[in-house]
Amino acid sequence: MTTEREIKETVREHYAESARQVKAADSSCCGSDTAENVISSKLYTTDELQGLPQEAVVASLGCGNPVAMAELHEGEVVLDLGSGGGIDVLLSARRVGPTGKAYGLDMTDEMLELARENQRKAGVTNVEFLKGEMEEMPLPDGSVDVIISNCVVNLSPDKDKVLAEAHRVLKPGGRLAIADIVARGDVPEELRRSLEAWAGCVAGALEEGEYRAKLESAGFADVEIESLREYTASDADGAGLGDLLQKYGKKGAEQVGFASVIVRARRPGEGGHAFSSLNVVAGEAVSCSPGSCC
Repeated sequence: MTTEREIKETVREHYAESARQVKAADSSCCGSDTAENVISSKLYTTDELQGLPQEAVVASLGCGNPVAMAELHEGEVVLDLGSGGGIDVLLSARRVGPTGKAYGLDMTDEMLELARENQRKAGVTNVEFLKGEMEEMPLPDGSVDVIISNCVVNLSPDKDKVLAEAHRVLKPGGRLAIADIVARGDVPEELRRSLEAWAGCVAGALEEGEYRAKLESAGFADVEIESLREYTASDADGAGLGDLLQKYGKKGAEQVGFASVIVRARRPGEGGHAFSSLNVVAGEAVSCSPGSCC
């Protein structure tokens, strides 16, 4: 049996190696060049990337743009779970302005070092990177307006605890905006037990209905889950996961049984800002409210 600690250590080393590659000016990501990785590339606009350190861009290993979907406001406090090289934290800091604050939480020393260096290069002061795990967030109850995450919650072997912690640290009325990978149908048990597949963001993927149920069980309301991209066999190959999925029975079909989604929810209570409606166009999620941050 694959243990939670084995999963954690495998994930930690996988992303530590990614950080080391970035610092060594090696732009590979999950076995392929970031610019060619259909899962992690082309998630941000040119304007969003303007002024960001190249290392923050190269280290982006996400599957969506949760900052755009969070609809951040001036003065808000934001927490990014699994902040990696810091791209979403730096983007959040811009949106909340000098009266707001953006926290990044990561368990990997190498990623934290890279993120802090990227913060220094960007000259951003309303940012703090914290070392810790999503299952035990080092922040007080009710201290955060918005929680974001970019393809990281699927990496946790205890998602119930992650979502319970997210609910705890959010203020009443606070918002959750997560880009993540979900499974379409059953995932073979052999794939669930594969440490390589855990690090590759597929072994720990929840089915959409299960994700919704876990959010509601943790106390969240107004849950929205919208598809961003249904992954194909060629997508899996481009992300370096084709052989792995074929090995465990996901072969022969154009659709491989996984998709990226945006997950939004609220902690019930007075206060905070409401989400506008979510619209998905051509595989990219956009907020359809007039004058939104997108």
